[in-house]
Amino acid sequence: MTEHTPQLFPVVAVVGLGTMGAGIAEITARSGREVIGIELDAAAARAARLRIEESTAHSVERGRMSADERSALLGRIGFGHDLGAAARAALVVEEIPERLELKRELFAELDRICPPETVLATGTTALSVTRIAAATQRPERVVGLHFFNPAPVMELVEVVRTVLTTGAAAESAAEFARSLGKSPVSVGDRPGFIVNGLLFAYLNQAAAMFESRYATREDIDAAMRLGCGLPMGPLALLDLIGIDTARTVLEAMYAQSHDRLHAPAPVLGQLSAAGLLGRKSGRGFYTYAAPGSSRVVPDPDRAAAERVTGRQVREVGVCGSGTMATGIAEVFAKAGYPVLLVARSQEKADRARAALAKSLDRMVGKGRLSEADRDAALGRVSASGSLEDLASADLVLEAVAEDLAVKQELFASLDKICKPGAVLATTTSSLPVIRCATATGRPRDVVGMHFFNPAPAMKLVEVVSTVLTAEDVTATVLELCQAVRKHPVVCGDRAGFIVNALLFPYLNDAVRMIEEHYASVDDVDTAIRLGCGYPMGPFALLDVVGLDVSLTIEKVLHAEFREPGLAPAPLLEHLVAAGCLGRKSGRGFRDHARR
Repeated sequence: MTEHTPQLFPVVAVVGLGTMGAGIAEITARSGREVIGIELDAAAARAARLRIEESTAHSVERGRMSADERSALLGRIGFGHDLGAAARAALVVEEIPERLELKRELFAELDRICPPETVLATGTTALSVTRIAAATQRPERVVGLHFFNPAPVMELVEVVRTVLTTGAAAESAAEFARSLGKSPVSVGDRPGFIVNGLLFAYLNQAAAMFESRYATREDIDAAMRLGCGLPMGPLALLDLIGIDTARTVLEAMYAQSHDRLHAPAPVLGQLSAAGLLGRKSGRGFYTYAAPGSSRVVPDPDRAAAERVTGRQVREVGVCGSGTMATGIAEVFAKAGYPVLLVARSQEKADRARAALAKSLDRMVGKGRLSEADRDAALGRVSASGSLEDLASADLVLEAVAEDLAVKQELFASLDKICKPGAVLATTTSSLPVIRCATATGRPRDVVGMHFFNPAPAMKLVEVVSTVLTAEDVTATVLELCQAVRKHPVVCGDRAGFIVNALLFPYLNDAVRMIEEHYASVDDVDTAIRLGCGYPMGPFALLDVVGLDVSLTIEKVLHAEFREPGLAPAPLLEHLVAAGCLGRKSGRGFRDHARR
């Protein structure tokens, strides 16, 4: 803990000591600064003192500070309800409720009270900093300081400058954040800034997906956790944030952007009106053990769905010779299923089997598979250059090129070869499953099984039923996923399924931010990693996925939903046209050839 008083903003006032304000007051006092805590009334000030005392006591219990350090920290924080006390502060940070007129009234009063050199900072998450600053006579010294909850833990701070904010004021605010051990990113004043601007549009789309009954809440959340490696699914996150809070943020974003993707999904308004606000009320998208609890319990009025028994599967066929085909064959072989790997020639099929053998060898080398299990798995895999050999298979999965004509031709052939009752599955990630199904005379037997790459490692499988898929076919695939230790999620046959339909609009929005010179590639990636806990920022992910692949998926989504906000960002199209495809070409949003 710093013992001396910092030269930059030695006295800081924090107006509004709720969860966020109290957290900011605590970390500011830890830096050695005097903190003037200001609440609405004496009762609220006492509650704020208790909140910080409890928080710092937990820190002592966990060994994060000593008892003496805690006493010194608490001694640096004053608690009161006189706004006039802010006159002594060099920096005032506002953390009052997210209502524009309320904040404007406060800033007008602070402008009257504080000396001209005092910097005024709003903690708004989505409101216009410019409109708040306009309530003062010093808009050049008004900034946004958007901390993330919980403030003592989260590293990111978005420093928001308006068109009138001076460079000195913005830089001093950023330096203040750095002195607290935070990582500031500099952003302009636009709806949601970086993090909320990208996050809440994604959350809103997830709520709309649930509302349309396209997929269950559990499947939507599992798909994004397992398919993208996110720490929490979107609907669980909405419950944590608060349904009412999310709706308020989206309303503020829509008021500025007029983008329909920011217009709050009606279900958010319905839940808010019913008092179902998420964890804090004990129920939102999920039901919790008690208000404030994180433990999910069964809904009191939710009936268990009747289970349909699937068909028996003894033999599995996989069509294709690429990474996905060999990965899927490996998954089934390790689970004990005899697998026939079929390619366009015997030579290609043999090479695919050899690639599968190398994958198994790597697992042995890493200690994840015994030599005996490797030999047994490889012994279950046969290779063939003839589709005719699939006649006895109970399940045939295709993992050929992502070209509708190629897939339709293959399904027409499988229809003639495979026995009655065999399940035919496509691993497409973006094409309509129904178009593959109608290439056969048995569309009821066709289903989508979208594995994620690499198939042996990724747990998620999107199970895609068309309007013609038989219930027992869907049940067969669900049972198989469990048997091969995958997590299935069920969805309908529309562009993007669950994961891509939620992921790629978010990636496209990130590209638009760069296109509009709103923030740098590094700042956006840093903001999302630190602000959301994502394993990778959007531009790092785009370069891994491939800009050409991303562009294709975004075109498919736009063509299906006709939503203007889903149109691919022109910058993405220009990069693909220039051959900048990401890691595979050496250059995408970053230059990988120099690394």
